[in-house]
Amino acid sequence: MKPIHFILTVLISTFAPQFYSAQTTAQQTEILDTIYANDNKNVSLFFPEPIRQGITGSENFVFTYNRDKEQYFGLLQAQPGKESNLLVINRNGSIFAYIVKYKAKLSKLNYFIPLSHSIGNERPKVTDSIQTEISEKKIDNNTYYYQKFCSYLLDRKQHFGYFTKRNSRVILSLDNIVFDKEELYFVIQIRNNSTLDYDLNFLNISIETRQKGKKKSLQRLYQEPIYKHQLPSKIAVGKIARFIYVMPKFSLSNDRRLILELNEKDGERNIEMKISHKYINNPN
Repeated sequence: MKPIHFILTVLISTFAPQFYSAQTTAQQTEILDTIYANDNKNVSLFFPEPIRQGITGSENFVFTYNRDKEQYFGLLQAQPGKESNLLVINRNGSIFAYIVKYKAKLSKLNYFIPLSHSIGNERPKVTDSIQTEISEKKIDNNTYYYQKFCSYLLDRKQHFGYFTKRNSRVILSLDNIVFDKEELYFVIQIRNNSTLDYDLNFLNISIETRQKGKKKSLQRLYQEPIYKHQLPSKIAVGKIARFIYVMPKFSLSNDRRLILELNEKDGERNIEMKISHKYINNPN
């Protein structure tokens, strides 16, 4: 049970008229990431939804994907020449755009692309000004509540269980899972006991389904957080980072489990943690 005074404090702060002040909406700057490829190796791109269409801007770049049966990955190859661009559209209409360049020696062969890297959707939702204003106010209120409640959880330092995995003295821990209103709060910690800074590429939460039958197989479905609180980009040597992913409420059947996947940017100190369905279905 969470203290009643905290909930009351947040509600009062959220809806108090004097809290709001005029804010200028920041324009989002679209930055195209660069992907390198050559003619000796396949560069694999894994998307959060199956690929419906992929187009390169120059003939010296080839992006292949299954056109008959939509799949989550495509393969990129390149011939020497000028840089170009790659445009990929997923089944749900999400659009991804990248600069592609030829490089004789490749340092990265696999790209796992989250939905947050999408630059937009081919079917934008159109709303009138009144609906937009109401939606924006609701988002602001929700974000403010998430911020306050996440800070509260980090200050409590309550431990849900002992879920810890490590690689080369980099330690990933799931400290807590808390249910509040219609959301699940995943309190996560990364401790860097190594002698090198840890540059975080991504930390993904996915649901893994174990298929039954003679030919057992695993399928993973990426889950997009509603809100990320204090997610670091770097953990310095000897430091600890604690942060929270806020997810829509969900439960898992006994043939599914949760996967936390920590990936290092330009490194190999990657960690994968598997959480049983019973812990997801019985949060704090």
